[in-house]
Amino acid sequence: MSTTSRVVVIGAGIVGTNLADELTARGWTDVTVLDQGPLPLTGGSTSHAPGLVFQTTGSKTMTAFATYTVEKLKELGTPATAAGDWCFNQVGGLEVATTPQRLADLHRKQGWAISRGVPATVVGPDECARLHPLLDAGRILGGLHTPTDGLAKAARAVVVLARRAQERGAVFRGSTRVTGIAQAGGRVTGVQTDTGETIPADIVVCCAGFWGRELGKLVGMRVPLLPLAHQYARTGQVEALAGRNDELVEARLPILRHQDADLYYREHDDCIGIGSYAHRPMPVSLAELPEIGGGVTESAQPSMLPFTEEDFAQQWEQSRELLPALRSAKVETGFNGVFSFTPDGGPLIGESADVAGFWIAEAVWVTHSSGVARAVAQLLTDGRSELDLHGCDVHRFDEIETTDAYVDETAQQNFVEIYDVLHPLQPKLSPRDVRVSPFHARQRELGAVFLQAHAWERPHWYEANAGLVKELPQDWRPPSRDAWSAMFHSPVVAVEAWKTRTAVAMYDMTPLKRLEVSGPGACAFLDGLVTGKMDKSVGSVTYTLMLDEAGGVRSDLTVARLAQDSFQVGANSNLDLDHLRRALPADGGVRVRDITGGTCCIGVWGPLARDLVQPLSGDDFSHEGLKFFRAMPAHIAGIPVTAMRLSYVGELGWEIYTGAEYGQKLWDVLYAAGRPLGVVAAGRAAFNSLRLEKGYRSWGADMSTEHDPYEAGLGFAVRPGTKGDFVGRAAVQALDPEAITRRLTCLTVDDRRSVVLGHEVVHVDGEPAGYVTSAAYAHTLGTPVAYAWLPAWLPVGARVEIQYFDRLIPASVAAEPLFDPEMSRIRR
Repeated sequence: MSTTSRVVVIGAGIVGTNLADELTARGWTDVTVLDQGPLPLTGGSTSHAPGLVFQTTGSKTMTAFATYTVEKLKELGTPATAAGDWCFNQVGGLEVATTPQRLADLHRKQGWAISRGVPATVVGPDECARLHPLLDAGRILGGLHTPTDGLAKAARAVVVLARRAQERGAVFRGSTRVTGIAQAGGRVTGVQTDTGETIPADIVVCCAGFWGRELGKLVGMRVPLLPLAHQYARTGQVEALAGRNDELVEARLPILRHQDADLYYREHDDCIGIGSYAHRPMPVSLAELPEIGGGVTESAQPSMLPFTEEDFAQQWEQSRELLPALRSAKVETGFNGVFSFTPDGGPLIGESADVAGFWIAEAVWVTHSSGVARAVAQLLTDGRSELDLHGCDVHRFDEIETTDAYVDETAQQNFVEIYDVLHPLQPKLSPRDVRVSPFHARQRELGAVFLQAHAWERPHWYEANAGLVKELPQDWRPPSRDAWSAMFHSPVVAVEAWKTRTAVAMYDMTPLKRLEVSGPGACAFLDGLVTGKMDKSVGSVTYTLMLDEAGGVRSDLTVARLAQDSFQVGANSNLDLDHLRRALPADGGVRVRDITGGTCCIGVWGPLARDLVQPLSGDDFSHEGLKFFRAMPAHIAGIPVTAMRLSYVGELGWEIYTGAEYGQKLWDVLYAAGRPLGVVAAGRAAFNSLRLEKGYRSWGADMSTEHDPYEAGLGFAVRPGTKGDFVGRAAVQALDPEAITRRLTCLTVDDRRSVVLGHEVVHVDGEPAGYVTSAAYAHTLGTPVAYAWLPAWLPVGARVEIQYFDRLIPASVAAEPLFDPEMSRIRR
């Protein structure tokens, strides 16, 4: 079977050949793969990759990518099935700890692994030395052993994958440089090469690795990656390895990571390969790379730069301490290999926003190559990936995050931190103060402690409230925390939650994405994309979902109809903006505009919120004057605002929007008027605690395209029988809400003091059964809470255990919402 879609893949490395294999396996046989280098050794990162496949990361999607890569490469051949032609050697992985902090982190990582079906065990020093006899057991505290990790023979896998794709009809062409992308009517029509020809194409997928940044420019697409050099050295013969391996097998010991020193190791027959991230970042200019010219060999490639010995001296000494057998060996060869880093360390997958049919799959390492290729093939052939890709989508970044200066700085920082133990809340050190709300000066005066998201400075709590800690009622006093959960936290958070529940608080909601959808076709446009009814009266506000065709939750939105043909959409990220723009009708009757930077928002919430706001306005802020989930234009102290009766903390109040130019004045008048009422400025930490008490979901953390609305507890937002067609309608109509097998489940911690932070594995009857999504200490209730994906059959009251590092924390399934289930406080 063939297809009418003609596909050109740029790049014949491990990603491009995997993609050709995945596409042709699905019947898309009109596939041409181009590479500027000779085949099969093209001279890109694949050609020199050391091939270590450690599956487990903090990302569920990335772990799934790696697990699929393992299974696929095993299918291509292992030492047991393919002798010297193996593509994957499942020797296992061992990550060792030389500090207590690292050992604790390995316990955390072990929980990630088993929650995703990857076998992993934390073992002691003696067992580490048994698994890897070159280790000095006296220098380590323990290790994480993952038996299904291993070594990929990337260059050999490329040959096997290309051959398989060619047998199904794909064409591979080396020594062919892409010079342009032919376009017509906003779509790709072909690929221009240095031979002067144009290869017809309906779809072009750029899998060019660190060259992707330059190829993206051919269609005006910013590809936010930075080529960086990474040191890899190889010893001469290590006496202790003599006779253990041979040229056919190469390795029998587990691949090894010494992350406390930013080092990793693998066998090469009777030698050891050593990779280092401990050196200074080495950005690479593509213009300075050697030309392919006379060809590529295993030791001479454009992506292999000269080894800088001075950057490796300390790492060599650390290696000889960890592996005493190296003391009698020498470093014989080495190179600085070029590969890609991004602002957040994730890959880049997606279609150009401006040129339809031009896709990228970039910044993908061998570890995740097959998984990424499968996801891209599913996007092209099925329209969706079975895995949630929001953390990999190239459009996840806001514009500032794609500029060369921002990418270059943050990618280098990610290189430095790649093996660091990073806290889930840890912000970037630089760049800072890139995006600030109009209230920023006032927040600094109040001692705001800022964390960061998408370059926005976001107050987490305010030190100005520290003096109120001593006034906290006894039942509001939180227990002490362990060192990990106490990082980026303060007892002041309890004050801000207390004041929100008992008086009134002001929250800066400015960084949340706001979109304006307008034009004569705006209502019908939105109605076809979301689960809720949009054709309501002016002033209506609707919480609704965007689904994909399979009924997965693409996003949740809050849509306010501000005029007959104008809507304000409270969105989650730049992905929503990208999705809406792609769906725009061709007739120009609808416009979508990001208004976040030109506007600002203060959430005024608490039982005294009306006492604060009403005296400042001649407009009616009574319950009858502005009902729940309604919006109205108003003036506060003469400042034009839009007030929306919403509350994601579960208290009376409003989201109050105005133009950025009025922002500081609005803050000042509200704060001054609130002082007699005990107003406080409150941060994201209190907000997150209060929203979990109300059971409000956070898209991207609690649910994604992998989940349907009924599983996620959002069935109330879906009414396929009461409105017309919308994306995903047929899929959700086919679902039985009573037949779900998993559920986003509310948990309370039994000891009422052990705080977890998210991503922890949850055990049911002693077996891994799910994982935590969001968690916080519920200050109103005096107990830690967590939401987790768990089997749907678990009843309220069922006992489970949350694995927090190396201990199990008993918890119980709870009915939700935990706070004010009657919604009486929010509707005063």
